[in-house]
Amino acid sequence: MLRRQDVGHRVVVRRIVGVSQDRPLFTDALGELVELTETELTLATAQGTLRVPLREVHRAKRVPPARRPPAADVIALELAANDAWPAPTQARLGSWILRAAENWTGRANAALAVGDPDRTLEAAIDAVEQWYAAKGQLPMINTPMPLAAPVNAALDARGWTARPMVLVQTGAVQSLVADIAARRDLPPVELADTPTDAWLAMVSAHKGTLPAAARHVLTAVPEVVFASVQDESGTLLGVARGAVTGPGPGRWLGVSLVQTAAAARRRGLGRHVMRAVAQWATQRGAVRAYLQVEESNTAAVGLYQGLGFTTHHTYLTREAPR
Repeated sequence: MLRRQDVGHRVVVRRIVGVSQDRPLFTDALGELVELTETELTLATAQGTLRVPLREVHRAKRVPPARRPPAADVIALELAANDAWPAPTQARLGSWILRAAENWTGRANAALAVGDPDRTLEAAIDAVEQWYAAKGQLPMINTPMPLAAPVNAALDARGWTARPMVLVQTGAVQSLVADIAARRDLPPVELADTPTDAWLAMVSAHKGTLPAAARHVLTAVPEVVFASVQDESGTLLGVARGAVTGPGPGRWLGVSLVQTAAAARRRGLGRHVMRAVAQWATQRGAVRAYLQVEESNTAAVGLYQGLGFTTHHTYLTREAPR
């Protein structure tokens, strides 16, 4: 049977799904073990998230991992993403990064557990709890998987919960630029160094009220662009944000906040603004693109898959008990 130490690893689960002629019927599920409680386990499979009550599990075991990027590549991408989404308050705990941004977005308010925290794991978690408690914030930790599987196991033992799994997906910038599905009949995309009030309003409708820290996260990047597309009357139809970070050659384009007005969906506007952001990024030496999307957001995952994005790694945002 599986143990908490298996969280973050690839496993196969044989479950009982029924009975036929007094004999049990089985089905197998293969995926990454996201969570293990006293009553159920949660798998991230190629078909989506699967929750299995333990009473239905006949057999389960860890299996060799699928081909994954080296740990150094995961760390490098996570650091590039941190530079592209910079919390105004940051501190170091060895190689871990503690981040706070007035509770605006999980990424900017969770410790990034990559590398060596320069102390025992238990002492590192204690330090994270103390740092956030001093700021009056709920302690949170981002755990890239399976790199941070030991961290996840330790947090499980402390009763920390997990937000939905996030896919960190990557693709080629040139593929976005050359997107054959680009729509020529759509209004042109406008690019700006700073976001307009309308741009911020569309984002706040999705992300909540924007505190001062949010504006820092959005704008405090040397190379950042805010894309928008409007109809003939000036009504905002869609937005996106792009940020280029990391050392060259082969810098990273981080794409975020791809949003479309409800009345303008299913017109290809998401692809339209992403293509414009990619064209901007090629002029700044970016050859690889990444984005972060919740696994449960099937519409967005489908859009990005159609643009050539595949999952590089995943992460969980863990929350301390309240």
